[in-house]
Amino acid sequence: MAARKESAATSATVATPSQANTLDSPVKQIQIEGLVVLKIIKHYQEEGQGSEVVQGVLLGLVVEDRLEITNCFPFPQHTEDDADFDEVQYQMEMMRSLRHVNIDHLHVGWYQSTYYGSFVSRALLDSQFSYQHAIEESVVLIYDPIKTAQGSLCLKAYRLTPKLMEICKEKDFSPEGLKKANIGFEHMFEEVPIVIKNSHLINVLMWELEEKSTVADKHELLNLSSSNHLEKSLQMLMDRVDDMSQDIVKYNTYSRNLSKQQQQKHQYLQRRQQENAQRQSRGEPPLPEEDLSKMFKPPQPPPRMDTLLIAGQINTYCQNVKEFTSQNLGKLFMAEALQGHNN
Repeated sequence: MAARKESAATSATVATPSQANTLDSPVKQIQIEGLVVLKIIKHYQEEGQGSEVVQGVLLGLVVEDRLEITNCFPFPQHTEDDADFDEVQYQMEMMRSLRHVNIDHLHVGWYQSTYYGSFVSRALLDSQFSYQHAIEESVVLIYDPIKTAQGSLCLKAYRLTPKLMEICKEKDFSPEGLKKANIGFEHMFEEVPIVIKNSHLINVLMWELEEKSTVADKHELLNLSSSNHLEKSLQMLMDRVDDMSQDIVKYNTYSRNLSKQQQQKHQYLQRRQQENAQRQSRGEPPLPEEDLSKMFKPPQPPPRMDTLLIAGQINTYCQNVKEFTSQNLGKLFMAEALQGHNN
């Protein structure tokens, strides 16, 4: 249904909701095993190339208002030649095999990689709606390998808001329907905070690996080079702004055509009323009634959901640029302080 069809220990918060509103959500927090994070990263490193998206299934269980993700498995890569491949059957076989070895096999969502934060799309919306409609607690994990490669793990969890779920159920994406629902791009997705949880043995292993890390590896986090990442992010942001401009032009054209038709309809009714008055003065019967809806067919309004998705993607790009530049400014001030101390 995706776009393609141990003991408690210390916890680390990965993401906190910025514009999220999880008051009405059955899931207030996501607890994810460190092994699941490593599997997602490994999946992208093995099969993801550049902008190619990798996806997989999340397994776990729900404990009160907390969703615990304990396992996952990837969707296999297949070409158009594999026409006989059944993804649904593959998922069922995988979950059946996991159940036989006594591993959590309950479906709780899916994950997807992203390229410079471009994940807000109609495909993701439809897939998450299918999951969330079937399993209320379902989430989608978005993994950003570009940002993670720079030393900051970027893993965020999203759900569709109740307002957007109602819109998708009714399938009314017209301007009037969205206006009636009072929904904007900021009310489409809600971000759920993530907590990574590891066993004590894994924490000990991480401490040992940190001690073995060389000084050069640690200093890579202070790298000030940002031109490539920032340039690519701004380029993709400008592309989305161009798409938004084209959608605005389409909507303005629709508004002008609708206004012009309303004027023509009004003029026709006035002429008809005057002619009926003249006929009545001459003692003639009035003109027969006509179906105005057939004479003046209203223009088809452009779909507004695509515009909302573009606006949501622009907002995501802006947030990514803001986070990236704030981190780099912090590095610059730190480098300036270190240089002054050395002098």
